Amino acid sequence: MTARRNAAPPSDVPDGPVAGLAARRTAHEAVAGLLGKGRAFALEDALAQAGAGLEPGEAALARAIATATFRRFGLLRGVLAERMSQGLPEDDPRLLALLATGAAQILDLAVADHAAVDLSVRLAKADPELRYRAGLVNAVLRRVTREREAILANAGDPLDVNTPDWLAVRWRAAYGEDAARRIAAAHLDGAAVDLTIREDAETWATTLGGVALGLGSVRLAEVDTPVASLPGYGEGAWWVQDAAAALPARLLQAKPGERIADLCAAPGGKTAQLAAAGAAVLAVDRSGVRLERLRKNLDRLGLTAEIRVGDAITLDLGEPFDGVLLDAPCSATGTIRRHPDVAWTKTETDVARLAGLQRRLLEKAATLVRPGGRLVYCSCSLEPEEGERQIAGFLQHHPEFERVPVTPDEVAGQIEMIDPQGDLRTLPCHLPLSSGGEAGLRRSGLDGFFASRLRRKS
Repeated sequence: MTARRNAAPPSDVPDGPVAGLAARRTAHEAVAGLLGKGRAFALEDALAQAGAGLEPGEAALARAIATATFRRFGLLRGVLAERMSQGLPEDDPRLLALLATGAAQILDLAVADHAAVDLSVRLAKADPELRYRAGLVNAVLRRVTREREAILANAGDPLDVNTPDWLAVRWRAAYGEDAARRIAAAHLDGAAVDLTIREDAETWATTLGGVALGLGSVRLAEVDTPVASLPGYGEGAWWVQDAAAALPARLLQAKPGERIADLCAAPGGKTAQLAAAGAAVLAVDRSGVRLERLRKNLDRLGLTAEIRVGDAITLDLGEPFDGVLLDAPCSATGTIRRHPDVAWTKTETDVARLAGLQRRLLEKAATLVRPGGRLVYCSCSLEPEEGERQIAGFLQHHPEFERVPVTPDEVAGQIEMIDPQGDLRTLPCHLPLSSGGEAGLRRSGLDGFFASRLRRKS
């Protein structure tokens, strides 16, 4: 939990325009949208829609509030339910979102208590749907303020409190009790900023005040300035990419001149890795908007790739490729450190639906691999149906492919990232950084990723 500032009485907040009100309105609208109808949306999209035109500082505050709300949403729900005589307003997402964003500020952010309470009440009074609940908002949040220390002292274990039951059951079954608890604890820590470096990671780590992870990535300390203002950004020396997300493209081992297909390519970090290796890359994605972002990133990096908009399953992509990388659409439960809304906006139904899509994409990807060529399948999910079971089923029906196991040197000796079958399996609790000293300034952990490297037999 973040150190707090001293609180002041609500009367200290002046009438008229109030600093931070727009940010809190944006956070409230984004969270309410996701709770009400939002499984089709991501938090970043909801924030962008609700906060169009916000100043950078206000936008950052809105993001911090919304992220803190979802990161400890289980705790917040329990705290609010215990302090409301009629229970949690599950059928009123706007009220629930206003109470939760207010409580998140009190319990988890370095903002003054009076600002969290008073501005939440102001938002209620300004909202026709919530105006008559302003007194309730005031009373509940003031009680949370008074009882903050007791709440934090009895916050409980993250797996029991801040993980939806369906995910906790799955992770216990897939990884065991201890690992499941370490995964849930890692989610509370949040995610670091990792960079994929074109050349000389050690030098760039020194230049940027980061640490070279040994996986080919550099992890930064807390970043207080826009990433685009850091040394090396303008000249395309690096790009932002979680260290785990950078591993699948490296497993493909693309060589200069090889033809490589990158399916479901946006936003483009893996495309950039393959192009930087000298391969002739075809990047395919259904989203023209996301591919435009990919194109801009490649332009900044001075890299080129052929870009094609469309459904990889139905597109005719021409002659077979030396290598195919399929980063399949998935439930993204491996990214909860970075996107805590995923835990509360995805369901088991999503896992089953996406697993079907992944099978179809994998079947298509297999047809694109020449004899002797490689196929890397990956997903940023912790769910076995979207990783291990996909490959087990594929290999059962495709004897023309064989697994090429990941070797310890490909993961900097981190053998816990290699599963018994030889596939890559990273967990959010992997890659702990030692406490104290320079490394202690950086968050541990990785995104949860699965990747399997296959070869079509000659």
